[in-house]
Amino acid sequence: MAESEAETPGTPGEFESKYFEFHGVRLPPFCRGKMEDIADFPVRPSDVWIVTYPKSGTSLLQEVVYLVSQGADPDEIGLMNIDEQLPVLEYPQPGLDIIKELTSPRLIKSHLPYRFLPSDLHNGDSKVIYMARNPKDLVVSYYQFHRSLRTMSYRGTFQEFCRRFMNDKLGYGSWFEHVQEFWEHRMDANVLFLKYEDMHRDLVTMVEQLARFLGVSCDKAQLESLTEHCHQLVDQCCNAEALPVGRAHCLFTQKIALRWRGCRGSGSRLHCLDLVHVTA
Repeated sequence: MAESEAETPGTPGEFESKYFEFHGVRLPPFCRGKMEDIADFPVRPSDVWIVTYPKSGTSLLQEVVYLVSQGADPDEIGLMNIDEQLPVLEYPQPGLDIIKELTSPRLIKSHLPYRFLPSDLHNGDSKVIYMARNPKDLVVSYYQFHRSLRTMSYRGTFQEFCRRFMNDKLGYGSWFEHVQEFWEHRMDANVLFLKYEDMHRDLVTMVEQLARFLGVSCDKAQLESLTEHCHQLVDQCCNAEALPVGRAHCLFTQKIALRWRGCRGSGSRLHCLDLVHVTA
């Protein structure tokens, strides 16, 4: 089992004792002691990085990116362990030393905030694809994820979990700040900012954006074939998506909408709220 699962705390006390803060951001325990090495991680011009806040559609995005960049068939992707092809930078496995030695072009994932990513990324030395998701949906998926962990699974209520989310008490810190940091860099030449909801609203445009950003040239027929394959991946992932958690979910969305109404003029969070179309 991955350390991220085994070390995920279940009770409120365990939550407080397992996570640690790094420059004001609460991070999972497996990040401890390696943040300087991550900052100094050598980046290559051919790298493609996928960065998200947890449960923002990372699995779906990585498969679509792999499909577009490698020209793979969806059936082939279904037969391979895609996570082995796209390691997470900060996870214990396979580890920084192994990722450094991967052959180019490397596809690398991370959930870290922009400021904690390798310094070379800030200099535009490789491509970064960021995807944001409506937080009212994200928090339900994040809750279900914690509940499903086989060891030390989260045993608190959905309302308690939501309070932790609202107060930046979960791994990787504030969703607001995470999205805001990347939103501020959306015009950088090496950054492509996407929204999870657009995969369902306008997949054709998203595939075109990805192909253009990744430098993949394709004619109309190839683009249509790519889009059709991506539709298959989206449908497969949607069928596997966990269902909402009933009345608790409804109560949470009502409360969080009220909280966001109050934040609409709060400066740094204003644009975050607008870009994901969070409305009451």
